[in-house]
This record gives sequence, C-alpha cells and structure tokens, in this order.
Amino acid sequence: MKINLMKKQRFLFLFFMTVVLSITSCQPDDSIVNNGLTDNNVDASFQIVPVEGKVNVYKLIANTTGVTSSLWDTGAGFYAGKMVEEISLPDAGTYTISHTAIGKGGGKATTSKEVIVATSDPLKGNLVKGGSFVTAEDQANWKIVAYGAGGNWTYSAKGATVSGGHAGIYQAIDVVKDKEYTIDMFVTGDASTDMWFEVYAGKADPATTSGDYSDGGKVMGLNTWDGCGKTAVSGKLSSIGCTKNAKLGEKSNVVKFDTTGKIYLMVRCGGGIAPGGLTIKGVELRGK
Repeated sequence: MKINLMKKQRFLFLFFMTVVLSITSCQPDDSIVNNGLTDNNVDASFQIVPVEGKVNVYKLIANTTGVTSSLWDTGAGFYAGKMVEEISLPDAGTYTISHTAIGKGGGKATTSKEVIVATSDPLKGNLVKGGSFVTAEDQANWKIVAYGAGGNWTYSAKGATVSGGHAGIYQAIDVVKDKEYTIDMFVTGDASTDMWFEVYAGKADPATTSGDYSDGGKVMGLNTWDGCGKTAVSGKLSSIGCTKNAKLGEKSNVVKFDTTGKIYLMVRCGGGIAPGGLTIKGVELRGK
C-alpha cells in the first residue's frame, strides 16, 4: 500500500510539471515583463494658455486621460509637476516646453511645443548675471569660497557643480529697499547623506567674513536632516527644497531688504554630497 501511494504521488507531480511547462511555453516572451499592464501609447499632448491678468504667465494643461503623472521642462530640465502647471516666463524669447506623460505601468511619452514671449516683464527682470554658467563670461560673474579641504565648485555645460567638502559660490547684486524679490534655481543630483545645501542673500561680503556664511539668514535649501536630498533631486529649488526661510519662518523663496544697495547672493553646500555632486543652473533673483 505504501509503495502504491508513493507511485501515485510521483505520477501526479510529473503530470503537474508537464502542464505548467506546456502553459508557460505558449506565453509570449514579454509576458513576464509586461503582463499587459504597461500602456505604451500614452498621450502626452498639452495646451499652453496665457493667464489673464498676469504678465508672461502661462498654464500648461496636460491631457489627463490615461495619464498618472506629469514631468515638465521649461528649459532648465525635467521636474515633477502637476497636470495643470502654472509657469512664469519673464524674459522675452522663444521657449521650448516639453511634457513627459507617465501612464499605466510606467509607460512614457514626450511632446514639445514652442511659446514665443514677445516682451520682457519690466518688473521681473533677472538681476543674476551668468546664472546659466555656460560661457566663460557667465562664470566670471561668480566667486568661489572654500571653507575646508576639498571644497570646490566646477563649471561645465551642465552648470555649476559642488562635488565635495564645504564650499560656496556667490555674486554681488544691487537691490532696492523694501521691494520683494524671489530667488530660484534648478538643482540636480543623486541621493546625498548628511548634506546641507543653503541659499543666503546677505549684506556681508563673503570674501571678508570668517567661518560659515550666514548673513541675512537662510532663504531656502536642501537638508537631509529636514527630509530632502536623501533621494535624487531634479527641479526648481523653490519646489523640491524643504529648508524654511529664516526671516519668514516658513518655506518661501521671497526676500526683502531694509536698505537700497549691494547684497550678496550666496549658495553653499557641505556634508555627504551625492556622488557626482549637486549641480545648479538657471539661477534667478527677480522682482516679485
């Protein structure tokens, strides 16, 4: 009886394996990878609509059918945005706006459109010089200060990169008393550990100050202790940063000064910076 039972169990096992192999051999090669869940025909179309009552402000309106999330690029690089995204293009010029739509199963598609801005907004001109860091002329507007061994910034076609140690980059800018300004920049980099990335707008010249620059208080930034920078970053600092504005007590990129004259826009970084560094471009200080 025991021998017969073992034979029956063996027979059933072999029969089961034969059925499984038969089924899997009939499936297409990509069935395990896709399983029919990935939509490879995502509609990335979108509209660009001027916002009534605002100068050079536009709404980017994405198609939402079958789209789970949107990535936008207005010229500095892709960032995660909303399906209805409001953007400001203060400077005259031709801009290429790109939208990457992400659909079911991670399927992606990208569409681009051009928008022509005929006239610059006179109140929101960028006071930062060489914020793209592309040419030697751009780079000459900036000065570097190192606070420790290995601290440095380097320039490339991608922008200005801080890749280790503790160092800052800055330039002088003339501002008007009691006028509100906004500061922003595009930041990219891989995940960091125990890192701070801070922006200041102070009246003290960084070349004449000793120790870490802190004049005017932090305006904005990334900080792994505060919860941002632990994963890869890509986007406007005003959106992806988590450091509070010291003067306002909340997350904000708005600054105001009590005198007319020269201030210093300073960006400094230190700690366990991401491999490959953190890169900035499209640096702006504009009237609000």
